[in-house]
Formats: sequence, C-alpha cells, structure tokens
Amino acid sequence: MNIDLLKRLCETPGVPGHEHRVRDLIAAEAASLFDRVETDAMGSLVCTRDGEGEDPERIMLACHMDEIGFLVSHVTDKGFIHVSPVGGFDPRNLFSRRVLVCTPNGDLKGIMNAEGKPVHIASVEDRKKVPEPTEFFIDLGLGAAAKEKVRVGDFVVMDEPLVEMGERIVSKALDNRIACWLGLEAVRKLVDDGVSHKCQLTVAFTVQEEVGLRGAKTVAYAVKPHIGIGVDTTLACDTPGVPEKDRTTELGAGVGLHLKDGSFIADRDLTDEFEAVAKANGIPFQRTILAGGGMDSASLQQAATGAKAIGIVVGTRYIHTVCEMIDRRDLLAARDLLAAFVAAH
Repeated sequence: MNIDLLKRLCETPGVPGHEHRVRDLIAAEAASLFDRVETDAMGSLVCTRDGEGEDPERIMLACHMDEIGFLVSHVTDKGFIHVSPVGGFDPRNLFSRRVLVCTPNGDLKGIMNAEGKPVHIASVEDRKKVPEPTEFFIDLGLGAAAKEKVRVGDFVVMDEPLVEMGERIVSKALDNRIACWLGLEAVRKLVDDGVSHKCQLTVAFTVQEEVGLRGAKTVAYAVKPHIGIGVDTTLACDTPGVPEKDRTTELGAGVGLHLKDGSFIADRDLTDEFEAVAKANGIPFQRTILAGGGMDSASLQQAATGAKAIGIVVGTRYIHTVCEMIDRRDLLAARDLLAAFVAAH
C-alpha cells in the first residue's frame, strides 16, 4: 500500500480555491497513468484514459482535492490574524490548534485560539459559551511584523502529520485526500495488472467541493459522463455515545456503496452492479445512507443531460477534525472495487 503517497497528499495544504499545491503533486503522479492530463478554468485536474471506438462509454470519477480551512480576513496592528472559514467546522474542535498560514513567500506556523478569557479568569458562564468559527484568531508570535508577512486572502490549514495506528490511519485532510489517492491507485492497479478497459475513463481531481460541489459541476458539463462516481469519505460513527442506527458505516467492514445523502440518490441499477462486482471479487462492502451533507456525485448526476451516479466512500471517524481516522482495509477495498468496476467496462 502506497502510504507515502497518502501522507504527501494529506500533509500538502490546499483549501477551496487554493488547491494548486495538491494539484501539482497529483499531476506528477498522474503523468504516466493517463493519456491526457489537463487543468480546467476552475483549477480541477482532469485526467483521461481513452476508450475503444468512436463513442465509448464515458465513466467519470470525481475526487475532490480541497480540505476545509480558512482564508485570512484581517490582520490587526498587533499581528493577530482573523479568518473566514471555507468549509464546515465544529468550533468545539478549534481551540488551541497548531496551524499553517500559507503565503506566497512561505508557510508560517501559528496557534489558533478563541477570543475571550482563559480558564483561570473565566466565569462559569464564560466557560459555557462556544464561539463561532469567525471568533477564532491566529497568533504567529511575530507581533506587528505579521502584518508585513500575511495578506487578506492567504489561506490557513491545520498543522498535523499523518500517523499509522495498527490497521488505522489518522490524519487531517483524509477528507478527501483518500479519494485523490484512490483515483491514482485504482488506475495504477489496472496498469500494474495489465488490465485494459473499453470505456473512456476520466478521473477528475476537483476543486471547491467543500463549499458547494463547484468544481465537479464544470468538469461534468465538459465530460458528459454516462456513469458518474463520486469518491469521498463518509461518517463512521461506530463510537461510544452514538446509537447503532446512526453509525452510517463501521470501520473495517469494507468500502461503502453510498446510496443517499442531502444532495443525491444513487442509481438503483448502478448500485446493484457495484454490489455484484464486489461479491464476484470477494471485496467487503457496506451500503450507506447519510442523513445530510453532500458530495460530488450530485454534480455528476445533474450535469448536462444527466448520468447514472453513485458514491464510493470510505468510512471515517472524527471527520472534519485534525484526527480523522480510516481503516486501511476499507481503503484497499475501495481501490479494488473501483479498479474491478472499470475493468468490467
């Protein structure tokens, strides 16, 4: 398993609208795997393997590159940095976090904390308050000099490394760098195994999913896929305090066939085909429904004249935090299922 690639993907900063570093990393890996590698006007990386015949079936995988983060909105005269979120944060997870402020002249290490009094002088009522994400600030330790180094619009990510814990992998930005990994490694498996396919396969590494599924929409209108596969994380709430009916997925139980969320409903026949491919190849899987949220499958399904769509997902604990956790066996199952499905087309 190519852990080095996953580590580099997760630790490379890239928030919505600022995915260029991740795109450059993926483009270098994709060059030998695809017939064409192009960047569209929004910044999505569109990688294509040609099919057979004049009008082959078009299959598209959407793997978004962006992670949740912040954009700098203001720098005070004393050097404190205020931010605007790009993506959905639970502010309870933002206290006392190490961050990177990413500027054209280099990345600056900082500390994120909330406005207000520390615990030693806070009242009981003060300690009950949960601030909004916009009430957090960043301290670079540079004082007034920060204003000379940081501009409005520079971007901010959490600063945490990828670590392995037995069969589990923990990192920030597993949502959705695991999909970027899968888009590359599923094709690499086809190449390494010497497996051909008749379809035209497009793997789109999309931008700005976390703020409205934006990049996938423009790529899908250009490609007009017959089959659209959103590749993403989903919740694994198989932890204490969550009722069994709300768990969505269980770590280690296999790749997820994502049937419904707040943005789309999967095609029934396509779901049955994926399930049959999984069973035929001995690939563990679980069927998943998420109460809310959305994913790139919705953009693929609704673009132009529409497409059959499904989500292929990897269950993730503690999602949208710096300690997202997956099971490597689920990740490998997702890779094998995507490769087997494409090989059948």
